[in-house]
Amino acid sequence: MFRSIMTALPIVLAIGLAVPAAAQGTLECDGWQASARNIPELVSANTTTFANGEIRVTLLDTVEPAAAAFYLMVIAPPYDELGSRNCAIVAGDGGMGLAAVIFAQIGASYNPASGLTVRVPVHLFAPATGGFDPAILAVTINQATGTIVPRYEIP
Repeated sequence: MFRSIMTALPIVLAIGLAVPAAAQGTLECDGWQASARNIPELVSANTTTFANGEIRVTLLDTVEPAAAAFYLMVIAPPYDELGSRNCAIVAGDGGMGLAAVIFAQIGASYNPASGLTVRVPVHLFAPATGGFDPAILAVTINQATGTIVPRYEIP
């Protein structure tokens, strides 16, 4: 399924649909999306770390719904009293996933005032057209406060 979506991406990109900014948010890591079985193989190609290994970002593929099956799991400081890090699932509108995540193109930048911002190209399902719209998912992670704030940057 992932390969078929990735094969269709050049076609989707060529269409160049206009993208309204959809709402996005985070879910708790105790939901079904965070299951270890949702980490696609090869695990090493679908997880990466930043900030000297303190921040981990992992792609999740829940398979269904096919048009919104991808999420990002972010694990980052601060640590709790048991030594566990903060965890959040980055989701799209209404807790649904993303249509595609081009995880190989993930990157990050750091701003001391706001924290680390991870950016990754994504595609969002557009119910009005039945198509897929490109965007950049930017997730700002503040290790001091524990906030994980996603937003879309529309190209």
